[in-house]
Amino acid sequence: MMAGKQVVRVGLDDRAYEIRIGAGLLQRAGHEIAPILNRPRVAILTDENVARLHLSTLERALDDAAIAHAALTLPAGEGTKSWAQLQHVVEWLLAERVERDDMIIALGGGVIGDLTGFAAAILRRGVGFIQMPTTLLAQVDSSVGGKTGINSPQGKNLIGAFKQPALVLADIAVLGTLDARDFLAGYGEVVKYGALGDEGFFAWLEENGPALAAGDMALRAEMVRRSCEMKAGIVARDELEHGERALLNLGHTFGHALEAATGYGDRLLHGEGVAIGMALAFELSSRLGLCSQECPSRLRAHLRAMNMKCDLSDIAGDLPDADGLVALMAQDKKVQDGVPRFVLVRDIGAAFVTGDVPARAVRDLLAEALAAR
Repeated sequence: MMAGKQVVRVGLDDRAYEIRIGAGLLQRAGHEIAPILNRPRVAILTDENVARLHLSTLERALDDAAIAHAALTLPAGEGTKSWAQLQHVVEWLLAERVERDDMIIALGGGVIGDLTGFAAAILRRGVGFIQMPTTLLAQVDSSVGGKTGINSPQGKNLIGAFKQPALVLADIAVLGTLDARDFLAGYGEVVKYGALGDEGFFAWLEENGPALAAGDMALRAEMVRRSCEMKAGIVARDELEHGERALLNLGHTFGHALEAATGYGDRLLHGEGVAIGMALAFELSSRLGLCSQECPSRLRAHLRAMNMKCDLSDIAGDLPDADGLVALMAQDKKVQDGVPRFVLVRDIGAAFVTGDVPARAVRDLLAEALAAR
């Protein structure tokens, strides 16, 4: 076992798997995955940016373990989570003679992980896949828990399936290749864990956030471990999101609407949308008398201290009016009986899910936030 490697287990009975966290896992990937392969052959899906930085390292690691491999490189960006690219991926996997007992590797961020997982769920009615997340957002969130899918013009992640990976290898050394914006976008999902269910973790982030953002490897490992541990526990208790798992959507009802409004592009990264969405959810909670004003103020103070987006004014370009944003929220996949469901808070670390939110309160909040731009 590699020195310094930490393991978080996702307890799902016969579909349980490990999240292995540590620096250098990509160089050891062949030996890490060899014991779970039925035959020494894998197919790799990645994107152009990740391929340039990390594909050769993974291929050498597979060669070291005598594992044959083929790779498909896709365009980078949220637009890759589409019907067209899904078809491209599935046809390539079939042409590569990928069988039901084979493994597909997702080498990349959340887009590649989501697309690969969905392809694995539907190819030959289900093949195995391994997550090798290369972004902070993917390491702490999207690679864990089995949510896979693609986007529709009508909304984000509206087409997909639950498909758990066989293994997650989170090499924290690759986080050093991220630019500051991508790292902080992923950090938005980290803050979410403290905000929704662990005030102690939130306080730890307030103390250590600047140092881990600056590159402290030990702090980064602990950040990823604690985030994965929290998500793994929630997934094990509520895999298909019938209850507690919905808490992980803190900030997402607002955030997904903002992503749709900005075209799922570089104007607003997913984690940035989550951060702004959290700030809006906390403010809405305060306005509804559910928490004190100190709660949204404390959240915003930490996001600002980390140089993160937290207001609609931080989004460049035009946005729809309040009614337009509310209409986009109505397409969120969490809508029930036509009513958006929100994750709100009673305090930092004390979130809950509700559909009982006055539409006027949401619209007024958005109208005021837009007016302040």
